[in-house]
Amino acid sequence: MRIVPIDLADRHLVASFLELPFRLYQEFPQWVPPLRFESQRMLDPHRNPFFQHSEAVFFLATSSDGEPTGRLAVLENHRYNDHNQEKTAFFYLFECVNDRQVSGELFEAGFAWAREHGLNKILGPKGFSALDGMGLLVKGFEHRPAFGIPYNPEYYVGLVEEAGFEKRGEVVSGYLGSELEFPDRIHQLAELVRKRRGLRIARYRTRRDLRRLTPKLKSMYNSALGGTSGNVPLTDDEAEAIADQLLWFADPRLIKVVMKEDEPVGFLFAYPDISAALQRTGGRLFPFGWADCLLELRRTRWVNVNGAGMIEGYRGLGGTALLFSEMYQSVREGGFEHADLVQIGVENSNMQRELRELGIDFYKTHRLYQREL
Repeated sequence: MRIVPIDLADRHLVASFLELPFRLYQEFPQWVPPLRFESQRMLDPHRNPFFQHSEAVFFLATSSDGEPTGRLAVLENHRYNDHNQEKTAFFYLFECVNDRQVSGELFEAGFAWAREHGLNKILGPKGFSALDGMGLLVKGFEHRPAFGIPYNPEYYVGLVEEAGFEKRGEVVSGYLGSELEFPDRIHQLAELVRKRRGLRIARYRTRRDLRRLTPKLKSMYNSALGGTSGNVPLTDDEAEAIADQLLWFADPRLIKVVMKEDEPVGFLFAYPDISAALQRTGGRLFPFGWADCLLELRRTRWVNVNGAGMIEGYRGLGGTALLFSEMYQSVREGGFEHADLVQIGVENSNMQRELRELGIDFYKTHRLYQREL
């Protein structure tokens, strides 16, 4: 067995790295392949804005006959470490056959790289940007993941823990069905908050409207990090890259921004789920996959609620009820029958309790792991 650090200019090795999960998940009908062009962009230093300020290494494990058996990315996000005053590495894009020798040697190569860069702990799975899903799936293996959210076999938990990782935290995803009725008090409180706090909900009709909103959304996202840890502010290029990704499949009707006069102070992002189309096309948009994805945007009955928050000065003032009310209306207005409330941090106990009281079933859990170096 060999552990090979990938030269990102070597197209053959990059292709082997990217193709590995397509082979590993052949027997897992739940798995949703990534958009192939997005995976290629992620490993391109000229197109991924992460590489403008940070660095990463990519390892590929191969058997004696040259067959890929595992992969791992290790990231040093300088902006994250500067913002949080840490010396933390991230691991990401971990995929592996069920062999603890393979996974162990992959992680040891990653640990050595992180130590050489002066880092003292490693955390993950955690990716390049705020749009990357995080964590290792530990509950809900029988369910299809929301688009962009990680899926993995159950045996990955053992591989990661065998490498010396311990639980750092968890994020949960909840299910909302169309038959679920939110109590009238939620909508009444939302209306009261609108009037008393002078808040309104901005709605958008076109992708062009959303594109013009990008600079303000970046500023709002960065402001929403106030009082939190474990996050990192977006750069202009990262905000543009995220906007490019979102606009591929955004439905403007499902993007809701809470405004105080002319400034955004909160947001709720929801997207039609195109996972079924990606499963059919194997993540390819060309030559005909794009048409299948466009059709799925119109006919899917699933919506992902993937991002909601208020900036620090507006939390605890009824803004949560306003967002819940908008979330419910987004599902109803879009004609959706199923909603996936994606990756809510377990430390946000108040929001989880309120959602459970509303009947939300937290049916998937992803776990973040950490190891001291």
